[in-house]
Amino acid sequence: MRTKNDKQALAEKRKLALKLLDEGRPASEVADLVDVTVRSVFRWREQRENPPKKSERPPGRPTKLTGEQLRKLEQELLRGAYAHGYAEDYWTLERIGHVIWELFGIRYVPSGVWHVMDRMGWSSQKPQRLAIQRNEEAIVSWKRRVWPRIKKVA
Repeated sequence: MRTKNDKQALAEKRKLALKLLDEGRPASEVADLVDVTVRSVFRWREQRENPPKKSERPPGRPTKLTGEQLRKLEQELLRGAYAHGYAEDYWTLERIGHVIWELFGIRYVPSGVWHVMDRMGWSSQKPQRLAIQRNEEAIVSWKRRVWPRIKKVA
């Protein structure tokens, strides 16, 4: 049994085995010399003679949204949530999923919307919640005058 990180050693064995086969040695002798099974020797020879075809598309399920649709979605999201009838101007996965449904008629669950946003290069942001009665001048004054006194005592 081979270890996980010995791809280089396996490649060397494969290269040596194919060289020995080219010299005319039988597969069973090559397998013993290289310390692999006879089936591996036959498989390596077969792969050299008939290399596997490369897949024309990447693995996994094809995306539902085309590149053109992604660009349109990004434009719509940049317009803001207000433009789509929401009371607050921030996006959630559910809201974005609803916009995708309205624009393209394609349904996404929130985790699917997350993958779409990741593909577009967008990241998760949390809205900053500030109190309505917040007084910036009073905060600056407190930090400048009161906080140093408290800090000295503590």
